[in-house]
Amino acid sequence: MKLKLFFLSLLGVLIAKPALAFCPVCTVAVGAGVGFSRWLGVDDTISGLWIGGLTVSLIGWTINWLDKKKIKFYGRKISIFVLYYGLIVVPFFYTGVIGHPLNTFWGIDKLLLGVIVGSIFFFIGKLVYNNVKKNNGGHAHFPFENIVFPVAPLILLSGLFYFLTR
Repeated sequence: MKLKLFFLSLLGVLIAKPALAFCPVCTVAVGAGVGFSRWLGVDDTISGLWIGGLTVSLIGWTINWLDKKKIKFYGRKISIFVLYYGLIVVPFFYTGVIGHPLNTFWGIDKLLLGVIVGSIFFFIGKLVYNNVKKNNGGHAHFPFENIVFPVAPLILLSGLFYFLTR
């Protein structure tokens, strides 16, 4: 089953369309990170980082899709933000994944902390990429730069939280 999931993720990378709010490869990379971290028994803080990055990516995709379809309404971005985080955090809370008193770090639930930090740093990585690209005449400096900038903070933070939560 896990091998099948890996090959489906790989297939997603190969057939993904370019130039969306967050690239499909980036989203697949984050999604694969979530799956593999849970499969390997990685700490919830690290899993949360990748869940947060995936959520931000999905929010960006949804907003971009609505823009392409010319669907606009008052509070659209905040509604999408609340909807996605609600769809992720609420089920985790009701199934007991979030909220266990012994699963905390810095006084915050590990998974929730990871989601918050991962979301913020993934978004910052995308903003930095957009700024760097803009300052380079609208061109990337190297291939897949649009993937490296948002995903690199998640990788670095995964290493940092690995050592902090041991």
